[in-house]
Amino acid sequence: MKSEWIGILAREEGMRPERLREGIRSGRIVVLRSRTHDTEPLAVGQGTRVKVNANIGTSPDRSDLETELQKLHAAIAAGADTVMDLSVGQDADEVRRAVLRESSVPVGTVPVYQVALDLRLRRRSFVEATAKDILSGVEKHLADGVDFVTVHCGVTRLNLEVVRRSKRVCGIVSRGGSMMAEWMKYSGRENPLYERYDDLLAMAKHHRACLSLGDGLRPGALADATDEAQVAELVTLGELVRRARDAGVHVMVEGPGHVPLDQVRENVMLEKNLCDGAPFYLLGPLVTDVACGYDHISGAIGGALAAYYGADFLCYLTPTEHLALPGIEAVREGVIASRIAAHAADVARHHPGAVRWDRRLSRARGRLDWKRVIEDCIHPERARRIFESERSKTAGVCTMCGEFCAIKKTKETFDDQADG
Repeated sequence: MKSEWIGILAREEGMRPERLREGIRSGRIVVLRSRTHDTEPLAVGQGTRVKVNANIGTSPDRSDLETELQKLHAAIAAGADTVMDLSVGQDADEVRRAVLRESSVPVGTVPVYQVALDLRLRRRSFVEATAKDILSGVEKHLADGVDFVTVHCGVTRLNLEVVRRSKRVCGIVSRGGSMMAEWMKYSGRENPLYERYDDLLAMAKHHRACLSLGDGLRPGALADATDEAQVAELVTLGELVRRARDAGVHVMVEGPGHVPLDQVRENVMLEKNLCDGAPFYLLGPLVTDVACGYDHISGAIGGALAAYYGADFLCYLTPTEHLALPGIEAVREGVIASRIAAHAADVARHHPGAVRWDRRLSRARGRLDWKRVIEDCIHPERARRIFESERSKTAGVCTMCGEFCAIKKTKETFDDQADG
């Protein structure tokens, strides 16, 4: 890590450079920036601001490069700290490389999807992949400059036996996890991402990329949360975290999934204990199964609580989660919802930058300084559009209270006392 980057990152995070260095040395902070991707480094982990990721990418049914680039720019404009390209359409190579060229933030991918797509072009099924094919898929993405890759190393034969004897409502809901489970059943062999983990570590170290250990056995229903299969995989990931650190490779751990509110703290504590404080990257978590169409709200509720208890990185959800591929507006809404969750946790964790931000807006509101209030909102354009859509008959206030505005009356009351 270049010394000038340490200074820049420390200032951005409101940390002392020595504390940041120690976090990186211990593996409790990772830095996302590959050797070849021309972007600013990003610190994720203990003591840093909670980060937000936005997923984009094509599907077999919807595949358009221009749309994905619009999603990329919408996500970044809305404040996403990273993006992941999860393309599974036929143009995946083109999309990934275009995203890497145009992204000003770190980019992540799931290389196992690429393996399936490349095999399809050769008229072969993913279950026919060799271990070499699977590892080559990871190498292909890292060579393109991807900053972090999700690898489902914890979906082992032993852990699949736990799933097999469980009574899960939704089984395996991770796309990559289900692919590796199917491959192992067909081949009768161990997951090569686990069996040849040392090869993965060598690749990641060469490209200076971060391994994101995927939660292939995460719960996809509240009824499955914190079950034996999820915990068994997490124990395996804890072992892999230690091996990555010994090899000098940055590593973070992905987490659930669908988790009821009363189990969110337990899930964060489990990961931090079993994985020795490795940065925790959560999807949501969703705190109810019934919010389809509003899963960005359900995920923000769970994300705020999880981040307060120590999660470091939130993967957004959009209103279309579980229903359809997100469009541009859904991406924007998903980022904003997760940013609100992350910021709420930062305030509760007393992050100095977050506390200053809220105080700055509150002071502007106390002065009825609408220009500054709007500028300091998490989404100024939306705030401005709402405020300007209607004008109050009373100067200097909004249409919620009009002439009965409490702040206006308070100012007049105490100004009159001062004048008297």
